[in-house]
Amino acid sequence: MPSTVDALTFDCADPGKLADFWSGVLGYELRERDEDSALIAAAEGGGWPVLFLIVPEGKTVKNRQHLDLTPPESMAAEVERLRELGATVHRFVEEDDSFWTVMLDPEGNEFCVLRGPRDREATHG
Repeated sequence: MPSTVDALTFDCADPGKLADFWSGVLGYELRERDEDSALIAAAEGGGWPVLFLIVPEGKTVKNRQHLDLTPPESMAAEVERLRELGATVHRFVEEDDSFWTVMLDPEGNEFCVLRGPRDREATHG
């Protein structure tokens, strides 16, 4: 029998700050929080819980893994919403008839905002 994912875990300096940010991004709710960790999960189940654990060292290199987010409407609208939550735009990428925005969370972890349904409609008519 294969393993299952218990949680997606982020090492970080401020678990509460990242839990608040990612709760806003994903529409998750805070389940547990103490001085060393915070756990968020979808209100109605589904998806993976996300755990934030405090570690002594800071982030120094590009993430080897990251989240790709599909927005409900358009990439531009979602990028703006995430900027208001505290993300920053790292770069815009156009490649092989597609495009996406690479963003950074408040601690510099990379994630991507992909094209949304409106972007696909505009691209494909």
